[in-house]
Amino acid sequence: QVQLVESGGGLVQAGGSLRLSCAASGSFFRIHVMGWYRQAPGKQRDLVARITSREYTTYQDSVKGRFTISRDNAKNAVYLEMNSLKPEDTAAYYCYGEIQPTRWQRTLVYWGQGTPVTVSS
Repeated sequence: QVQLVESGGGLVQAGGSLRLSCAASGSFFRIHVMGWYRQAPGKQRDLVARITSREYTTYQDSVKGRFTISRDNAKNAVYLEMNSLKPEDTAAYYCYGEIQPTRWQRTLVYWGQGTPVTVSS
């Protein structure tokens, strides 16, 4: 069973920084893409950033230049460094992974439980 466990959320003032971490555990064959979504109250869940196994990155326009996604394949982990945080970044942040459970199975999407980020003005 694959699990994604996040950490690092919290309360920060506008202009501050936070670093989110997410690690995959359990039995699986390969992790292809890892990334982060966020969901503010009453809004849909949106992609924040994603990184492929070859470390190609994609960012939501609103976070470009402020957030940096990275991964450590040896630790099956993905990180999100968030700088110059704004109140509008307040949301629950969800780690996700496109993971192939075994060599013979198709890739599935797994989600973490979410970690809250609150940016005060």
